Amino acid sequence: MKVLFAVASYLLGSIPTGYLLVRAADRNDIRRLGSQSTGATNVLRVKGLKYALPVAAVDVAKGFLPVFFAIRIFQDPVLAALCGFLAVFGHCFPFSIGFRGGKGMATSMGVYAALAWPPFFASLALFVVTVAVSRFVSLGSILAAVSFPFFLLLLHGSQAAFIWSLAIAALVLFKHRDNIGRLAGGTERKLGEKAP
Repeated sequence: MKVLFAVASYLLGSIPTGYLLVRAADRNDIRRLGSQSTGATNVLRVKGLKYALPVAAVDVAKGFLPVFFAIRIFQDPVLAALCGFLAVFGHCFPFSIGFRGGKGMATSMGVYAALAWPPFFASLALFVVTVAVSRFVSLGSILAAVSFPFFLLLLHGSQAAFIWSLAIAALVLFKHRDNIGRLAGGTERKLGEKAP
């Protein structure tokens, strides 16, 4: 049963929300536009807030639901954290569209919210402040993803969940590797700038 639940977590995460919504709207492949990610930030740049908000909401839910139900059904925080990682992995590498998905941040935040509220709010606050000051969504995403495991360890004390949340942070960093390069080179687009 736990194995099936873990597989289902990956499959739920694999639903390519941004790809499906943009495809339904105008037959475009979001992976050929902007940053070529299926995530909400790229959808915002390419299609605007009307499309980005539902993408963000569904992507957050894809991370939140597997963790929430794993805790409720199995009372197993380690399994819950693993299911969260699998949901983020599915979002980043969805089998249905050739394993080319998003960068995992919205889905990660859903996972973090379900794992523990105080560390989630701490990392969310860091994200909001970073984006407000710098206007770089990517920088806020990176700092939020990396900070959560340490907030979790400090405020919640769960070492097993810390390890899996650290794996999620590593995955988010990997998917943001091009953004990190552009941030270092001063060419990263700021919030509100349209994709070419």
